[in-house]
Amino acid sequence: MMNLPAFIELAQIQLRRRPWSSLIFLGMCLNLIIAPAVYAAAGGEIERSSAWAIGLLGLLTLGLSIYLFVVIFQPERF
Repeated sequence: MMNLPAFIELAQIQLRRRPWSSLIFLGMCLNLIIAPAVYAAAGGEIERSSAWAIGLLGLLTLGLSIYLFVVIFQPERF
């Protein structure tokens, strides 16, 4: 069994080595929390796959908003 500090160190190494694949994986894991909430809020009127799509779209919108906020207020970094 791996302890928590070793797991965090391994995650940091993987994030530095392959940032896009790690971010996609973390987004999908976060969507495991968001999609059921969207499905429950809709009251069963939408399909489960549509709830997943709406959750991913929400995560993408949030990420793009944060990126644009940083670009606008710290343009010298880009």
